Amino acid sequence: MLEGIVVSCQARPDNPLHGPLFMSAMAVSAVQGGATAIRANGVKDIRSIKAHVKVPIIGINKIFSDKSEIYITPSKKSASDVARAGASIIGIDATIRKRVFEPLTDIIKYIKKDLNCLILADVSNLDEAMQAENLGADFIATTLSGYTSTSPKTKNEPDLDLVATLVNNCKRPIIAEGRYENSQQISSAFELGAAAVVVGTAITNPREITRKFVNQVKDR
Repeated sequence: MLEGIVVSCQARPDNPLHGPLFMSAMAVSAVQGGATAIRANGVKDIRSIKAHVKVPIIGINKIFSDKSEIYITPSKKSASDVARAGASIIGIDATIRKRVFEPLTDIIKYIKKDLNCLILADVSNLDEAMQAENLGADFIATTLSGYTSTSPKTKNEPDLDLVATLVNNCKRPIIAEGRYENSQQISSAFELGAAAVVVGTAITNPREITRKFVNQVKDR
């Protein structure tokens, strides 16, 4: 069961903290600070983090394609790589957008039966959440709200309305994720019934945190 605050330890290739050495150190810091689980991307980062922390790892594998907007663990192979790296929970894009690899039904079945891993389904609306739950997802996350054409446009704030909607309509635990930046937003998600809240940039991206402060001072 995922609960509490989960920290997403990810850094893009252009980030000075990119790579397993830095991400494993970030994960250790997060766990020492009270994180109950880690979300991580890519085989190297997941394997390194697994060697340094004992909390559950939500593993994803970002595979980009010009033919589809779906890139979060979009295929059986990408899921298999994540499982072999040591993730006990595999995060997947469960939106209804066009897929270029296996159908979502096949991927979920493969992860559950062949890899014997739990599934966290990243969705953007209620219909996608219900579909993912019916297909066997163990957790439903609001991660992709604001990033698809079938979800509300974001104001750079968490979609707490979707959290409430999913809590009231789904049987699986709801994981709040996406643009959580302060304790008030996190507390609101928990009050609405979220089992866990995933925080990323606000904790693990010093460059963007610094940029935010600098811009705030400029705007005074």
